Parts: sequence; structure tokens; C-alpha cells
Amino acid sequence: MKPPHQQRFSWNLDWNLLRTFMVVVEQRGISKAADFLGLKQPTISAALKRLEETTGQRLIIRKPNEFSITRSGQVLYTECATIFGTISQLPALLDADNAELQGHLSIAITSYVISEHLDDFLNRFSQDHPNVTYSFTVHESDEVETIINQNRASFGICLLSKMPKNLDTLVLYREYFGFYCGARHPLFDAEEIEAKQLQGEPFVAFQTEAEGGPLEVIGQLRAQLGLASSWRGVSSSLNEIRRMIKANIGIGALPVHVAAPDVAAGHLRQLPPYDNLPIVDLHLLNNPARRQSDAEAVFLQACQAEMAAIPIAERTYGQRSV
Repeated sequence: MKPPHQQRFSWNLDWNLLRTFMVVVEQRGISKAADFLGLKQPTISAALKRLEETTGQRLIIRKPNEFSITRSGQVLYTECATIFGTISQLPALLDADNAELQGHLSIAITSYVISEHLDDFLNRFSQDHPNVTYSFTVHESDEVETIINQNRASFGICLLSKMPKNLDTLVLYREYFGFYCGARHPLFDAEEIEAKQLQGEPFVAFQTEAEGGPLEVIGQLRAQLGLASSWRGVSSSLNEIRRMIKANIGIGALPVHVAAPDVAAGHLRQLPPYDNLPIVDLHLLNNPARRQSDAEAVFLQACQAEMAAIPIAERTYGQRSV
């Protein structure tokens, strides 16, 4: 049996304080949380104080020009996110008695996912189940993994640096990455380009090209080619990498099938090497600990069946584009 003070805790806790605490952590400050919630700063500060008194723990360190979360605060935030994820499922779970499939699919996705196979599947599923609704929110790949771990979305679509222990994964498609320069680069109009001509060239990079990141293979190839020793531009957004390549801030890597329209339009040119390019998988993530709604369960089953029927070679994009 739990001690009396632990039994009382769940009855005495104001659950609204947990929601406020989540926003404070995610907005990285009391003033930003107040703006987000449309409340005054003293109201947020008072709520945080009440929560700390209820838990008997200091949750956030508040000093001028400093915001940090204590270990207890981090533990509480993780549990709050799980609670929030569970509560967000209730409307869909309560619709279970409807004859036609209903519900909402929330999908956390990394930027610029381009896949005809995925789009075809979404089209067929939406036609077959017109009462299902969707929301897509864009995040960096590591954030997508965290969101699914915390049960805050139905599914995630992202790159992975390693297979997560507590999540189920499905390869949606594979994409080859090539190196590109823009029309302003001196090599753009060259009749032929050899790999040795890239030595020392400035480059732009995805943040996830760092060691241990899901795009580490790109950094490894870049080092083999002898490009500059450090990046000249960096971003987590494919669109901004593309912009920097076009602006001639530096050479950069892009998925070959994504860059193909710009190549055809004369905005980009693919650079060597053209064979044995880095290849990266895009994954669908789901949390097996999540109590799925009918819509989520049917979606996952249908997606798994669809991808199983299509060989991975057909879901591999950009093998050669010169």
C-alpha cells in the first residue's frame, strides 16, 4: 500500500498546473509561456510555485538571463508529455462505436519528405476512409523520435541515426544524396568535372551530418573528397541548404530526386561522384506502448501491407541523375 502522502498527491494535484509546466519548459521561459497561453507572467509564476509546493521539488532554476530545468523537473516533464499524449487520444477512442472509421491521425514529420509511394498511399487511405482527419507538424528528426517516444503523436516520419529501442520502425523509402553547386559557381558551366576539383571547396551542411547523426555518411564522403575542413553554412532545413547552394555560399548535398527539378531547370548541377552515393532511409515510427485508436490501427496495418507489397528497390529514389 502506498504511504498516505502519496495517496493524497493525485487527489490534491491541480492537473492544469502540469499543462502550464509543460508550456514553460517547451517555451524555455515564463514570459514566453505567458505569451503563448495568453496569460500574465505573475499568473504563470504563481502556478509554477504551486506545482513546486505540491511536488516538494524545485523544478526550474530561475535567474536573470538563465533558464534551466532541474533533474526532477526533467522527470516531471517527461511524465507530463506522456499524460498529455494519453489524454489527446481520448476523443478518437470515444468514437470507437461509430460504424464508419473515424478519428484523427497526428503525424510528426521531418521537412521535405518527397515520396510518390507515400503520397499514393495517403491518397488511397483518405479515399477509403473519408471521415478520418489529419495533422502534420514539421520537426527535426531527433525531435520526431522524442515526440513518438513521449506518445504525443500517432506516427513519426524521419531519419534515424540508430534504431530506437522502444519504437517500431518501417522503411518508407530510401534516397540517394548527391553533391550540387548552383549556377553562380565557377564549376557550373564546366564541360567536365573531376572529383579532385572539389578539393578545398567551401560547403554547406545539414546539422545532422555531424558524427553520429543520421546524415553522417554525407560528411564521411565529403571528407574523402577533401572539401574544406569546416562548413561555411549550416541548417536543419533542406530548403535553406538548397538556397545556400544556389546563392553559391558553398557546395552542398541534396537528395537526388528532390534536386532533379532544379537540375532540369538549370538552377543546380550535380557534382561528382555520381556512383556509390550515400543512401539514407526514411522511417515511419510508431510507439507500441500507445493505445491506438481504430483509425491509427487501421492506418498502420494498411501502411505496413502497402510497403510490404512494394520491393524496396522500387521505393529507392535518385540512383543516377546526370
